[in-house]
Amino acid sequence: MNAAARRTGRRLPRLLLVTGMSGAGKSSVLDALEDMGWDTVDNLPTALIQDFVHGADRSRREAHVAIGMDCRSRGFDPEHLPAVFRAVEGVAPEILYLDASGAELIRRYDETRRRHPLAPDRPAEDGIARERNLTTALRLAADSVLDTTDFIPADLRDELRRRYGGEADEPVVTITSFGFARGISRTADLVFDLRFIPNPHWVDELRPLTGREQPVQDYVAAQDGWTPFMNQVEELLTDLIPRYWQAGKTYVAVAFGCTGGRHRSVAAAVDMAERLRRRGFSPNIRHRDLSLSPSDSIEDESGLEPAASI
Repeated sequence: MNAAARRTGRRLPRLLLVTGMSGAGKSSVLDALEDMGWDTVDNLPTALIQDFVHGADRSRREAHVAIGMDCRSRGFDPEHLPAVFRAVEGVAPEILYLDASGAELIRRYDETRRRHPLAPDRPAEDGIARERNLTTALRLAADSVLDTTDFIPADLRDELRRRYGGEADEPVVTITSFGFARGISRTADLVFDLRFIPNPHWVDELRPLTGREQPVQDYVAAQDGWTPFMNQVEELLTDLIPRYWQAGKTYVAVAFGCTGGRHRSVAAAVDMAERLRRRGFSPNIRHRDLSLSPSDSIEDESGLEPAASI
């Protein structure tokens, strides 16, 4: 139950504004929400938001509503749209901002051969830069930022189902592993760096394995500092997650990073998810870089000495 619903003592229909960067997946998100029973509409003019939410179809009054809007929508004003949206009564309003890396957005425009709406006669990267600047205030006002750079369609639907597929009485907690060498996790609320632990990549027996496998988990658990660190993070998260919920935060993203994103961060994510489950939470796990091949050049960027052989 979100903050607005808690104040009224009853569950209100959710009203979700799906916005963000063109090409970041707005249509895919709306399609997935529609499949989950939401009322959805894309590129709705700002002036019609109230009419659409409180329409004449009383049989759908209790349905959740998702409205897609971006720079192509009539009356789109990123500075004032959050206030307009949150002024709608009788619903629990929420803003989801979709983002993706510039390189990925360019790739998607090249693949679809579409023109960027803000650069019809210019390269797509010009429109992307202009739109990112235009929507800065909207991104800052968003309740949640979802970066779709690394999502395949199935992963995106799974993430949306976790977030919007049912009513929750606790925040949606996602534990992510990633490799700093491939870019920091862009939408994490809390980031923890595991590069102080010796790197299993430099152990011949462990290099082809991942942090989901027991030998790697046993190796990192045996290193000085691992258990005290994980204990402290567990206590911190156990305290913070309910506080985030009480403050009205619906999603909490926790990220563990190492150099390549295959060993230490993965083991930490698996370990922490299990710890939180024992504490009564229901975290999801996502391993961003686990499918990538081991690379000595990537792992060398840590600047750490190779670990001793086991």
